[in-house]
Amino acid sequence: MGPGLLFASMAIGTSHLVLSTKAGAQYGWIMIFPILLANIFKYPFFEFGVRYTNITNRTLIEGYLNRGKSYLIFYALITLVNTFTILAALYVVTSGLFINLIQLPELSFDLVAIGLFVFISLILIIGRYSFLEISLKYVVSILFVALLVTTVLVIANGKVSEVPNFKAPKIFDEVGILFLIGLMGWMPTTVEASSWISLWSVEKFNSTKTKPSIKEALHEFKFGYYTTALLAVFFLIIGWLTLYGTQTELSGNAVIFADQIVQIFTTNIGLWSYFLIAIAAFATMFSTCMTAHDAIARVSIDTLKLLFPKSIKPTKNLFSFAILLLAIINFSVIHYFAANMGQLIALATFVSFVMAPIIGYMNLKNVMSDEIPEIYRPNKSLQILSYLGIVFLGVFSVYYCWMVLW
Repeated sequence: MGPGLLFASMAIGTSHLVLSTKAGAQYGWIMIFPILLANIFKYPFFEFGVRYTNITNRTLIEGYLNRGKSYLIFYALITLVNTFTILAALYVVTSGLFINLIQLPELSFDLVAIGLFVFISLILIIGRYSFLEISLKYVVSILFVALLVTTVLVIANGKVSEVPNFKAPKIFDEVGILFLIGLMGWMPTTVEASSWISLWSVEKFNSTKTKPSIKEALHEFKFGYYTTALLAVFFLIIGWLTLYGTQTELSGNAVIFADQIVQIFTTNIGLWSYFLIAIAAFATMFSTCMTAHDAIARVSIDTLKLLFPKSIKPTKNLFSFAILLLAIINFSVIHYFAANMGQLIALATFVSFVMAPIIGYMNLKNVMSDEIPEIYRPNKSLQILSYLGIVFLGVFSVYYCWMVLW
């Protein structure tokens, strides 16, 4: 287990803990369809990251440059937006979970956030890829068991009673469509994260001095990908059976939302499990912060080295510098733009969702290029699924732009 495991750990964060739970709580079981559709139609674009790197020993980002410098510049602009939005959003939710865990609501949010940035930065700088991979094996395994047990108990307890005169919210009004787009945009994660898997694959090759066969690499990735899809369904079921019809609104405040999420679980398992569930929820977001922080640092370095080969020289300290710089930038975003975090996350959602079909097309171009021997290129069914995915994401992107801009 390696890059596929890191992908699972990175994906099982905001899209699952927050959005999947909210989807079930607000709209019910019907939201399983957009969750599954997003996972199915995005699958090829993430798989291509593993396929391209395993065959060529190059990252997807290098592949973008080989297709043309404009491809790389386009991806660099998306990375720039991610640099000061995605990490900040993840650390906000994780800080809220930590404050909830230790039951000190008066604790300074900034203090918790800077503590997390320092701690995670040190782990990544000292432990590097090997420690990240080993630690996440335990986190994901424990999380999977905890969620499986919770889901079974929730199903056994049955659905909560609906309040009198409950009216199901409309999915296809403006609020519902925007939520639907956000859910599919981040499910299982953003398409540009396909390059993250590619970079982790290269790091795995370098750290172990061995490379799996293409069959082994794809098998490992599929295991991680299918796990993320299954866990998204678990979170949806928990939200649906425990909250749908009760008119309970999940708060936008990170600390309050964290408490609500933990209460959902403990209501069905028992109060004795409160701290166990709180720790599991915190571990979920903590591992997501680690993997995203690591990945964005690697992507930033790789992109800058390719754009400015004469100016950016690879050194031992470059990764450490990137980790610390990202921590400083994103803590500044949390500290100075806390009141506008909603707008920043909306910007990240807009960019990621609108650009998703383009990134998907770029990944398809990479694996269908002359760099890949024909025998290792995607088969016809996977190519067809790729084009369907591009059309699927493209239609929603155009509609999203129309809603937001007009």
